[in-house]
Amino acid sequence: MYDGDVSLPAYRADQVGSLLRPPELLKARADLAEGKVDRDYLRYEEDRAILDILALQRQAGLDVVTDGEYRRGAWMTDMAESVDGFERQSMVMHWKGPRGGDEPSASHVVGGKLSARKRLTGDQAAFLEQHAQAPFKMTIPSPSGFMASSYRLGTSDRAYATPADMLHDLAAIVRKEVEALAAEGTPYVQLDTPQYSYFADQRILADLRDKGLDLTDKLGLAIDSDSACFEGIDHSRVTTALHVCRGNSRSRWVAEGGYDVIAEQLFNNLRVDRFLLEYDSDRAGGFEPLRFVPAGKIVVLGLITTKSPQLEDRDQLAKRIDAAAKFVSLEQLALSPQCGFASVAAGNLLDWDDQRRKLQLLVDTARLVWG
Repeated sequence: MYDGDVSLPAYRADQVGSLLRPPELLKARADLAEGKVDRDYLRYEEDRAILDILALQRQAGLDVVTDGEYRRGAWMTDMAESVDGFERQSMVMHWKGPRGGDEPSASHVVGGKLSARKRLTGDQAAFLEQHAQAPFKMTIPSPSGFMASSYRLGTSDRAYATPADMLHDLAAIVRKEVEALAAEGTPYVQLDTPQYSYFADQRILADLRDKGLDLTDKLGLAIDSDSACFEGIDHSRVTTALHVCRGNSRSRWVAEGGYDVIAEQLFNNLRVDRFLLEYDSDRAGGFEPLRFVPAGKIVVLGLITTKSPQLEDRDQLAKRIDAAAKFVSLEQLALSPQCGFASVAAGNLLDWDDQRRKLQLLVDTARLVWG
């Protein structure tokens, strides 16, 4: 079993991945959809926006930067756009929070055998390698997340008799992408999923059972599928991570519940170096489950919310980090926002300056706590 390696960069001031898109980029993507511009023009706007957001992150002093996921429509859309076997239908998500309600998810349903027709992340890492001027990460949706969002009886079971069969193929596709990123010299690869939080939310579990998917005994399957993505990866050269949230779209959320029911298995059995965990509200529960984090692995505390413009207090953040350190060593902790600022292109309900101030607060707090 891979137990983690604290000799890797600690990246105390971390971040999840997505950042607010500038209006010019949103307009270019909308214009492309309407046939008003071509892909070369969209690429021009993407490149320009990414260079600007890289500069903002470097100025704030973040330990690791991203391209803001600016080449994606949403955090998980690269999968269906790059892999054959998905059909244009999705499950209904019940969102809570501002303007909450039912709407289709960003994912698609699996309706045929899955096979990658192109790289999941394209040349995104190559652009960052050339322009980041800092350690950078690439984010990929985790295979486990598609078990709940993309496996539908009557459609998916035409190609895969069980969710486990589907996840086996998805994990192989993601592993190939991770291998390619590692070969290119990408220093940090992160899997993203809100679906581990579903195991703690009885309402979601009941709703999925009504749809024919019982997750009662599927936690081990989810963990094994995500771990398979990093098989054969040299962990001394690539930082690996899993991000867990409770849904993030236009400042809304889907799931509620602490980490208690998943912590022991997740922290001990999933072969990654870091866990980025949402911890900005009571929905995430307390820090007690962190006692299961084994030596050598790092927990990135998502204490700074991206769902609201209200700026947290630095000293209060430091106190919360101290509270978490009662259950896992301070040297095994780092800090980040609870999720991305724009898991979908429209972004959460805060503005560019709110985002900048929160990123700066993140760095200032990390320096206060860890030096």
